[in-house]
This record gives sequence, C-alpha cells and structure tokens, in this order.
Amino acid sequence: MTTTVQSAGRATAADEQAAWVSCSGCRSLVYGKRYARLLRVCPECGAHARLDAPSRIEQLFDTGTASAVPVPATQVNPLDFVDQHPYADRLHQARARTGQQDAVLVVRGRIEGRALVAAVMDFRFFGGSLGVAAGEAITTAAETALHDRVPLLIVTASGGARMQEGALSLMQMAKTSNALAELDEAGLLTVTLVTDPTYGGVAASFATLSDVVVAEPGARMGFAGPRVIEQTIRQKLPEGFQTAEFLLEHGLVDDVWPRTELRARLSRLLAVAEDPGPDWGGGEEDPVVRDSQLLDQLPAWDCVQLAREAGRPTALEHIGYWLDGFVELHGDRAGEECSAIVGGVGRLDGLPVMVIGHQKGHTTAELVSRNFGMPSPAGYRKAARLMRLAAKLGIPLVTLIDTPGAYPGLTAEEKGQSVAIAENLRLMGSLPVPVVAVVTGEGGSGGALALGVADRVLMCANATYSVISPEGCAAILWKNAAEAAVAADELALDAASLLRLGVVDGVIPEPEGGGHTDTTAMSDAVRRATVVALRELRGRTASPAGRRRRFRAFGLANDPGTRT
Repeated sequence: MTTTVQSAGRATAADEQAAWVSCSGCRSLVYGKRYARLLRVCPECGAHARLDAPSRIEQLFDTGTASAVPVPATQVNPLDFVDQHPYADRLHQARARTGQQDAVLVVRGRIEGRALVAAVMDFRFFGGSLGVAAGEAITTAAETALHDRVPLLIVTASGGARMQEGALSLMQMAKTSNALAELDEAGLLTVTLVTDPTYGGVAASFATLSDVVVAEPGARMGFAGPRVIEQTIRQKLPEGFQTAEFLLEHGLVDDVWPRTELRARLSRLLAVAEDPGPDWGGGEEDPVVRDSQLLDQLPAWDCVQLAREAGRPTALEHIGYWLDGFVELHGDRAGEECSAIVGGVGRLDGLPVMVIGHQKGHTTAELVSRNFGMPSPAGYRKAARLMRLAAKLGIPLVTLIDTPGAYPGLTAEEKGQSVAIAENLRLMGSLPVPVVAVVTGEGGSGGALALGVADRVLMCANATYSVISPEGCAAILWKNAAEAAVAADELALDAASLLRLGVVDGVIPEPEGGGHTDTTAMSDAVRRATVVALRELRGRTASPAGRRRRFRAFGLANDPGTRT
C-alpha cells in the first residue's frame, strides 16, 4: 500500500487526495482531509500555505455566487522575448498547468450576502507577476465594481513586474493605480488582502492603494525582496522583516487576519455600503442637557479628578458597547502605528460610522502601552487617514476625546507634531460628512482639539476641556503647581462653564459619583446622545460651511456660541 505525502507549500486541490500533507513551516504531517477543512492552515504552527486563485474564491465567496467577469484580450508576447526559453513557450506551459489565461481571475459574487467584485492573483502563474494581461484584469475588476456600484476586493500574490514584457509591464502600475483612483472619486470601498508573497510593482501600485489593507499571518510584502536588500546594503535583515506582523507594527497595513476569520471580517467591512434609511434613530430619547443652569456644577478641581479617574470607560469600551461589527484600522501608512489613537468602522444601531478616539487604559501596563492617551504625530496622521476614508465613503464621523494632550517628546517634535495637529484641524473643518465629537474625559489642549472640530461638540458632565492642564497653568502663571485647584477654577474647564461659553453644545449626564461608578450607564448615555446628534445632522445637506461658521463665531462680542 502506498501512502501519498504532499508538500503544503506547493499543492492546493490535491490536498484532499493526499493522505498526509507536510507543513512547509514546521514540517508536521497533517491528515489531508483535515488540512483542507482547516483551509490549509497548519494546526501545529499556524502557517498559512499558499492558495491558488480558484481555491481562494471558493473559500471566500458564498457558495454558488461567484461568476467570472470576462477580461478583454491583450497583447501576447509583445517583445518576442527569449531567455533560456521563448516567452511564448513559457506562457503556453503556464496556461496548460493552471488552466488560466493569466495570473488574475476576476469574479462577481457575495460574501455573507454582501455583493462585491474581486480580483484574485495566482502565484502559480509566472509567480503572479504583473504583465499586460494581469494589469488589464485588475483594471477590469475596478471598472466592473464602478459599474455595479459595489466594493472591490483585491487578493495579491506576486513577485513583482513581468520582465518578459518590458516597459509595457511597468506601465501596468500606473494603469491599475488610475483605476483605483476612479473608485476613490466614486466613493466606493476598496480592500486589499495581502497574501504571501507580494512584492515589487504590485506592492508599489494597486496593492497598497486600497482604503483598507489587511494581510494573512506571515504574509510578506515589500518593494524589494530581502535578498536584493541584503545584497544592496550588505547587512543582515532583522527576523520577521517584511512579514504581516512587521508591517502592522510599522503602520503599513490595517490588520492581520487569520484565514479562518476572513469571510466574517470582510463582511463587516462591506457593511459600510448599507444605508439604514431616513428614519434611522427616530425612537431614541435625547439625554443631553443644553441649559447650563440645569446642571449641578461641581468645583472645577473635582471635575479634573473625575475626568482623570482610571475607571472611566475608554474609547474602545464605548465602541465595544455601542457599535456592531467594529473593524479597527491601524497605521499612518508612513511607517508608524500609534496606539494612543484608535479608530475604525462599525454600525451604530445599523448606521455605518467611522469612530476615532483617544485611548488610555485602566492599569499601569495599559496606560504605558497607550502612552497615557498622548498621541504621537503618527496617531494624528492615522486619524486623518480615517477621516478621509469617512469622507470618501460618505459616512458620519464620531470622535471620542480623552487625552492629557499630544505627546510632547523629542521624537514627536522631530516627526512634526505641530504639523500633524494643524493638518487635522484643517481637515476636520473641511469634511463633507456629519461630524460629532464627545469629550468623555480629559480634553487637553490642541491634542484634544485635533479630534474636536465638529458640527456638534458634546461633553460628559464630569469631563474637562482646556487650553492647558491646571498644573501647567499654575506653574507658569502662579509660579507654583500647588495652585492647580485655583487655576482650574480660573480656566473654566468644567462642563457647565463651557456650555455657558458655547464651546460645547450640550452636556451628557453621568451616573451619580461619576462615570466610573456605572460604566454601562455612562456609555449608553454617550450612545444615545450621539444617535440624536447624528439623526439631526443626517437630515441636512452635509457641508463644512456650518461647521466653519460655528468656530468662526468664537470670541465675538455679540455671539459667543453660534450653533449650526
């Protein structure tokens, strides 16, 4: 009796026929049918083996929904290229071996009932290289998504440009990038799933231009491959260089998603295209107090202590309480990730929204890992990227403000902290979608305002909002930080004072004793206030003009708080 052993790195459809499969990562033997059920993920080490395009489509799409999209014919062997063998012969062999015309399959279909178009690359065909046929397929997929008004998914697997097609291959980088630009202009969601490997001209064009870029565990992506880099700089590269986990740490991808979770997570993303209709939020009762005389005004220093209370709900806890299908997005796309700002898309009572917030923590370890909620320039640039995505998709933006201030360190100055904050102020003032900001804890200086240029600015009853911390103000003006309580009073940083000044439009009541005493009740009050504010704003034509008028009026003698 013969036992067949198949290498996991080279087979796909043969897995179920092979009695055993050898994992290319840890060399463990896995029963073939079990390996197929696990979607070719090793149960021992978690290594994700490569999938061919048909297998990928079968795994991702709802059964029976994927249908091929025809791709226009392109030039074949345009250079009559010959190396050790004629390119024409190599093409013929690749087509015979894979049963495909080229390296990309284009399909329409559904994932958990949600429609999309996908372009799926196949590494078996010339290493997934980008030639004229592959470029035309990516472009056709984008044009089909534009015609159908549905999101586009691109699954990458490529060694780079196809050398045998010369400059025509190079031109596909611009051609495909322009196709994605048209989807940006049309406001359609684009998603890239990076699989191993994704290099060269593919990484430097359409693969990294999508709104959301996610990767499978261990997938490698870069412009130049490790061997080329090491030969060029003559240095040993660090362990894990260019892997999905490295890319996430450096802010170059939004997240790393295991293969078993891809369908569910992609479905959540696709939900941003769904509109709940004009009656959304109609039954919600408004908890917001808009008359400062109706508020119980605590001493300002007491508010400072309550705003800093470690038990208050964090941004992620608010999001977890009142958002369905939240997908967190990471990275500034310029080489950094800042954990002091979190953000992503989800559905607020069925309405797709983008939520961005400062993130602190409850324990010392959490606070340290989040830099005590003090963002670096990368945090504000990440926020700006997500704001632009909200504007592109036409979905409301909600911000949750809770920071002592922007991080004032050496590296922050070197990397342009002032510029990052200024850019956010300008960007928020220009967004063509409804914007609601809620100060949930500390509203510290420009670091808070960088998320606070909104149509509606609300504030929790025991939160604070100020140009400087009371301690900082006391140290500068009283020459004594111990006078912080006096400075807090003079700064009028409490909710009642700010409502009188018109800096905030309303105050959200907190449970007796502060939000930390009943985090569920506090978070529900924030949710209800946000729903009511968005309900009002959605009933109007989205325009930055009203938002600009609101801020234009501050400081004028005749109207300290013009509301829109």
